[in-house]
Amino acid sequence: MQIPIRMIGIATTFFWIFLIAFFVSAVYSVKDVRFNFGEPRMGVTADNKMVFSLPIAIVNRGFYNIGFFNLTIEISDKEGFIITRGSTFVPVINKNDAVTITHNMTIDANELLQRDENYLFNDTELKIYEAVSMRIAGVIPIQASTNLSMSWGAPLYNFALGEVEYDAHNNTHLKVVVPISFENHAFFDLVGNIQIRMYNSTNMLVGDGQTNLEARHNSPHQGYLELYVSKTGVTENGYFEVYFLTTFFNYGPLVIPYG
Repeated sequence: MQIPIRMIGIATTFFWIFLIAFFVSAVYSVKDVRFNFGEPRMGVTADNKMVFSLPIAIVNRGFYNIGFFNLTIEISDKEGFIITRGSTFVPVINKNDAVTITHNMTIDANELLQRDENYLFNDTELKIYEAVSMRIAGVIPIQASTNLSMSWGAPLYNFALGEVEYDAHNNTHLKVVVPISFENHAFFDLVGNIQIRMYNSTNMLVGDGQTNLEARHNSPHQGYLELYVSKTGVTENGYFEVYFLTTFFNYGPLVIPYG
C-alpha cells in the first residue's frame, strides 16, 4: 500500500511546524533562566593551600530542563598568563527548580611565585574569565561568558630592612640588629620564619640568623632580627640575603644591599 504524496507532504509540514515551535519555545525559555554569581573569595584549606571560591545560583523558570550545565573559570594575571583553570559540571537542572553550587579551585602559592615574585611585594589585580555552557531540553546549546577582576593583596607589601645597628658582643664578635617592616595585605595570616644571611663587600658570609614571623592579614608588621658576626669580617657595605619560610610559600633569596 502506498502512502499518498499529499499525506507525506502534510506530515512533513507538521513535523517542521513542531520542530520550529519547539526551537522557538526552547530559545524563548532562556529568558526565564537566571544566573546569580556571588562575590568571588579567596580562602585557606586545611593543608594551607589557597582556594578560590565562586558561588552561583541557577534558577530555571523555563519550559524545559537544562542539561550538561558547565561552568569554567580561568584566573590570569595582567599579561594573560593563566594561573589556574577549572570547571564545575551539573548534569541536569529541572524546570521550575533552583540550584546553588560553589566552584572551588586551589592555587599553589609557590607556583604563583615562580611565575612572578611581585605577587609577594606588590598589590595587583587578577583577571577572572567565566564561561557558561548548557543545553536547553538536552539538545539546544547555549553559551555565555563574562570577565571580571579581583584584587590581590601582597603579603609582604613594602618590605624593607631598616638601618642596621652594631653592638659589641665580646672581644671577637658584634651583635647586629636588623629592623624589619612590611604590611600584610593578603587575605591570610603570615606565619613562619625569616632567615637573613649577611655578606661583606668581598661576598664573604659573615653571619646569619632567623626570627619567627607572625603577621596578621591586613595589618602592618614591625620586628627585628639579631645575628652575630666576626669583627674582622665586617665591612662598611655589603648585602643581606633574606629567606621567607612560611606555611603558604618559601621564597629567597631576596638580596638587599647595606652601607
